[in-house]
Amino acid sequence: MVYHSLILGAGQAGLAAAYYLRQAGVSFLVLEASEAVGNSWVHRYDSLRLFSPASYDALPGLAFPLPPESYPAKDEVAAYLRQYVAHHQLPVRCNEAVRELTLGADGVFTVQTAHGELRAHRVVVATGSSFSPLIPPVAAQLAESVFQVHSRHYHNPAQLPPGPVLVVGAGNSGAQIAAELACSRPVVLSEKAKPRFWPITLLGKSTVWWTDQLGLLHASTDSWAGPAPVPSGPRVPGGAGRARPAAGESGGLAEPGHEGTGRQLWAAWRGLRAGVVGPGAAGGRRGHVRA
Repeated sequence: MVYHSLILGAGQAGLAAAYYLRQAGVSFLVLEASEAVGNSWVHRYDSLRLFSPASYDALPGLAFPLPPESYPAKDEVAAYLRQYVAHHQLPVRCNEAVRELTLGADGVFTVQTAHGELRAHRVVVATGSSFSPLIPPVAAQLAESVFQVHSRHYHNPAQLPPGPVLVVGAGNSGAQIAAELACSRPVVLSEKAKPRFWPITLLGKSTVWWTDQLGLLHASTDSWAGPAPVPSGPRVPGGAGRARPAAGESGGLAEPGHEGTGRQLWAAWRGLRAGVVGPGAAGGRRGHVRA
């Protein structure tokens, strides 16, 4: 069988493409490398929330099942993606990591997976851009006493030993992790250029809402596209390049109106704008988080 289209990756982009192919009535299949849709979200750091409210987080054809002004957590995003597949009855095949993508002389693409090959006239590569962590060479020169963990493998502050932390990279994930850690220890956020931090709310409304009302939501390339998915498989020949998992890989801070941790994170986030934040210097080994 030769499909009309194959979609590589069952993240947000891949599922949205699948929705429109379903509307067009053509034959297609979605290939996902992990064992379940949404797994890339499940394995992110524990405190992750989207920086856009639920009213702006829906894929076409299905509203996000949370109050419009709420900020979905990572597990809620994963559950929504699984619900989306079931609601639209999208043909998703999990545990199908793509090994190679080639274009034949007949103009038909061949996709090689661990379970064989599939052919299609068109291929949508929706694997994202933040799968492979980028670790600078200088990291290998640090002393063994310096604990290191990449943001892709960071889950919560309990992973790190006591002491101050250097977070390298001020993208969404790096800044949010720095803000979370700053609630309990000194933190330095390092970036090659001065980062620009936008408020989550303004005059009681989401900043995303304001940019939408002003007609800037789709005109800006800086902030409001939402989280990007983690790729579902290995690099394929001729596929898109992969960048460091920082600014686009996940959501932003918790809504400042949330009780407890969210409010603390917002206070820490504001403090980070001034440079180093956190309690007084603590003893013990240093922590080092790369983002």
